[in-house]
Amino acid sequence: MPDHGGSGLNGRRITVREAQAALRALDEATDACRECPIGQYATQSVFGEGPVRPVLMFVGEQPGDKEDLAGRPFVGPAGKLFDRAVAQLGWSREKLYVTNAVKHFKYEWRGKRRMHKTPGQREAEACHHWLESELQLVRPRAIVALGATAARSLLGRPVAVTKLRGQWQEDAAGRRVLVTLHPSALLRGDPAQREAAWNAWISDLSAAASLFAPRRKKDEQKEKKSVRVEPAFAG
Repeated sequence: MPDHGGSGLNGRRITVREAQAALRALDEATDACRECPIGQYATQSVFGEGPVRPVLMFVGEQPGDKEDLAGRPFVGPAGKLFDRAVAQLGWSREKLYVTNAVKHFKYEWRGKRRMHKTPGQREAEACHHWLESELQLVRPRAIVALGATAARSLLGRPVAVTKLRGQWQEDAAGRRVLVTLHPSALLRGDPAQREAAWNAWISDLSAAASLFAPRRKKDEQKEKKSVRVEPAFAG
């Protein structure tokens, strides 16, 4: 079984500081991962970033060229759209956790440019235990799956994103997962339909707006005090 951080906690409650330390260890471990060929050619792994116990955790497909070079998720063109959507919805990126289902950039050369190449099912499956460990440490109230690769990794089955977009699903652990498009889909779409596509995407994301409603202080203090981590899944 791969050592992917948090698995030695055996379901005990850990503090936020311990969860953050475990996430840093996971970050380092993913960088050295060679369970699939992608990591051999990427500049570095791109792990998630954001607070422990956020309202939402966003899961994309994989890092792109900009993310691979910067070592941070969602900082390229799709990331700019993501930031714009977050701002329009009145949320703060600093209070969200953002990551990808696959931690390394898969690409192919076209001339001198590295072009995105969709990770295969086996590659996503090889990376799944990292995502699961990350989920168990971050413990978001809900998850947003951005695109088909993320949705399949989270729900464990093929997902027709265009049919289920804007709808809540439930994963095997009982966690709520909102399915929608990856922002890169808007970049690839028909320019004439871009405004309508943007409004539809915002509508999808708005399904999570109620989660940001004020909560009782007692509940918030209870969540901040500790994070319960279940034994991580095998890779």
